[in-house]
Amino acid sequence: MSLPFRAIISDLDGTLLNANHKIGNFTIDTLEKLSQKGVDIFFATGRNYPDVSHIIGKVNAKNTMLVTSNGARANDLTGKKLVNHYLPEDLAVELMNIKYDPQNICLNSYQGDEWFINKEIEELKKYHQDSGFSYQVVDFAHHHGRQTEKVFFIGKTAEALVPIEKYIQVTYGDQVQMTYSALLCLEVMAKGVCKANSLAELVKLRGYTLQDCIAFGDGMNDVEMLSRTGKGCLMKNADPRLKAILPNNEVIGHHKYEAVASYIRATFGII
Repeated sequence: MSLPFRAIISDLDGTLLNANHKIGNFTIDTLEKLSQKGVDIFFATGRNYPDVSHIIGKVNAKNTMLVTSNGARANDLTGKKLVNHYLPEDLAVELMNIKYDPQNICLNSYQGDEWFINKEIEELKKYHQDSGFSYQVVDFAHHHGRQTEKVFFIGKTAEALVPIEKYIQVTYGDQVQMTYSALLCLEVMAKGVCKANSLAELVKLRGYTLQDCIAFGDGMNDVEMLSRTGKGCLMKNADPRLKAILPNNEVIGHHKYEAVASYIRATFGII
């Protein structure tokens, strides 16, 4: 029986992972059975590689690859780096030192295997409890720009991020790629960096294109991959802005019920 798609691509938080930001047993079983059918699996996330590499270890699946930092990096199962697109060092430093309201915004960067932040935010640790990956508090005025995969701003409100987004667009718009990984998280990468572009590089290595893939996502950083794949499915819990941009894409169930796994089983005939 011919397969409907050569590969599945899935975002993690709000999509493949459950309400506890973990990969459920039903999903693990589904992905392993999917792999046995010869279907490739790509995880695509805004998180950093060390933070989510453990997820691959929980899934016994061949030909699995992990795209991280919104496409700035990609690794295979062995940990081999296949894609890497850093922000230029001087540009990274400038982004880390733009003016912002520290009462309503916290500044972060992913650099190599490390996560830096300007102040303690205990709430952020719940997203990384499964991996043990955590941040280091630094003074960005005296920080370096080496191996910067992304600089990102987390706001207390969406409105707090608007001035930063506008300033970066006007000042650096021709040098960077901006997106929202969540309603309150504005992320900045090197120009041309997005999940879809890195995924296109990876599937080319496998001998096919994004049109041969089905993708699942819930955030604005998923727009390109949901637009360019053969089929792009949105989660019921997806960002309203994403649903507005892609009104013709199918909306499936909620991530807390492992809806991606259920959809995969129905699509590929997995019992």
